[in-house]
Amino acid sequence: MQLTPFDRWLREKFVYQTHVLTLRPPPSLPKGIRTANLPDAQGARYKHLFIARSGKAADALIRQLKADGQMFMTRVVDRDAWFVPLIAPKGKSPTWWLISALLISASVLCALHYLRDLVEDPVFRDNFMKSIETMKG
Repeated sequence: MQLTPFDRWLREKFVYQTHVLTLRPPPSLPKGIRTANLPDAQGARYKHLFIARSGKAADALIRQLKADGQMFMTRVVDRDAWFVPLIAPKGKSPTWWLISALLISASVLCALHYLRDLVEDPVFRDNFMKSIETMKG
């Protein structure tokens, strides 16, 4: 399904986070950067993991690492939160799902309103009961 600009904004704002891996920690971390422990693995290329939930924080850290001449690697991953499948379902657009649900709900409400008007109409009820009696024989 095609993602709308609203879907992409939702994913950027609430789903994606940037992982920055480095050999050594920078002298200072910009605001909005969280550190995480990497397991000690033999032959591991990177030793430190920094997590940025916003693009601005990630850009500030990357600029600082480039200025310091440090080697780093970045990855954009989905957060591990309960709301991620609701905001960004795999292969689906929540905007189109919401629009479809609203259109179906409006159609059902209109149909129920029409049926209620039919049931409350005494002429229709009388004709309907006569039809049932005719069909019974």
